[in-house]
Amino acid sequence: MVSTDWKSDLRARGYRLTPQRQLVLEAVDVLGHATPDDILCEVRKTASGINISTVYRTLELLEELALVSHAHLGHGAPTYHLADRHHHLHLVCRDCTDVIEADTEVADEFTGRLRETFGFDTDLKHFAIFGRCARCTDKAAEAARAAGTGAEAGPGTGPGSGAGTGPVGGGPVGGGAAGVAEPS
Repeated sequence: MVSTDWKSDLRARGYRLTPQRQLVLEAVDVLGHATPDDILCEVRKTASGINISTVYRTLELLEELALVSHAHLGHGAPTYHLADRHHHLHLVCRDCTDVIEADTEVADEFTGRLRETFGFDTDLKHFAIFGRCARCTDKAAEAARAAGTGAEAGPGTGPGSGAGTGPVGGGPVGGGAAGVAEPS
């Protein structure tokens, strides 16, 4: 699974593709959005002697070299993914914790207004928006109907309220307020 691009990228910057770097890159590739602990568990399937500090140091170097990128998807540790993937927003469901990737172009109007109004150039690759996915919105609406309350899900949380490419991961993540963006 080793990418010759990783070897080339590291060599071009004066680094080698060590076994530890290779294992961490492969783990990030396999896991998608993964915390350092997730990465350590994956790496230990092959190399039980690797410790968490090695994973953190390796991730720090790989991020400096623009091979991995991180985002904060809650109140826990950051999650890492390969940097050569397209830049995207992270839509985090507070109910099921799935993460949906949305192309950054869905936020073009918003980021344009920030630039226009505040002169602020937004880095969206570290951006997470918390809310409820379509599946959980449907479940909540069904539960409300079953309970006879007739309560509806909040605005902007139903199907079609966001663009995405589908779930890419999960696992427990902390929450912020629904619909509140939490940049890193």
